[in-house]
Amino acid sequence: MPSLAASNRLRIGRCSEPNRIYLLSTNTLCREPIFKDFTLGRLVVAQFRAAQDQGFADSLAWVVMPDHVHWLIELHRGTLGGLMQRTKSLSTQAVRRSTDRKISLWQNGFHDRALRREEDLVNVARYVVANPLRARLVEKLGDYPLWDAIWV
Repeated sequence: MPSLAASNRLRIGRCSEPNRIYLLSTNTLCREPIFKDFTLGRLVVAQFRAAQDQGFADSLAWVVMPDHVHWLIELHRGTLGGLMQRTKSLSTQAVRRSTDRKISLWQNGFHDRALRREEDLVNVARYVVANPLRARLVEKLGDYPLWDAIWV
């Protein structure tokens, strides 16, 4: 498990600007491949959709890998920390209900990268959703069930 000091370093220099695009990534605790069970992965996807439905962020692209997630968003309200805390907490609760096990699901902290609008967002989205191909989990992207992008 990362130390508290390492977790705090993830926050140095982090700011949350409305209408800015961010690439967010976070790992499961000890990189446990819990989302090999696609049913559990869909519980995370439900939280991505809830964040959008509630007006916190628009999901531009995402992938739920067995042991981590990547989420390309346009932030609308709140902070990145609040968005990730809410998403991680609610997905943990959903997985606990589904498995009837009291588990810790996520590592502390997350990584974020702010993108400039002039960057090629489509290429970043393609990079995100191509994770299952690079990890050799599937031969065709369409064979992996836990991804989406507004451009694809």
